Amino acid sequence: MKLKAFDIPAVALAAAVAVVSAVLVYGGGAGETRVIIESHGKTWVYPLDADEEVSVPGELGSTVVHIHGGKVAVESSPCANQTCVAAGAIDSNGQWIACLPNGVFVRIEGSSKNEAPDATSR
Repeated sequence: MKLKAFDIPAVALAAAVAVVSAVLVYGGGAGETRVIIESHGKTWVYPLDADEEVSVPGELGSTVVHIHGGKVAVESSPCANQTCVAAGAIDSNGQWIACLPNGVFVRIEGSSKNEAPDATSR
């Protein structure tokens, strides 16, 4: 297989578009806190300040995730033990809720108002 004159620039352009798209979709803005919901290789991204009720398909059925008032919680899930529902609402970077039987994972990324400053912050 022989490369043609425009093959390398076309590949470089496609790679650049992919990188820019990924930064725009997943990078968020400075200070923006996002809710990331993952299930079966699919990802949903919402701002933490959204007012959304998301039905996420899982192995056992649909898990309902509710985003409201700067918090996110699993409202209902078809799993037997309901640990994800009992976990309550989360509202800070790094917090997560998992429904392992249904294969649904919810986490918060980005800075948040409830986040404690680190030792290097002033």
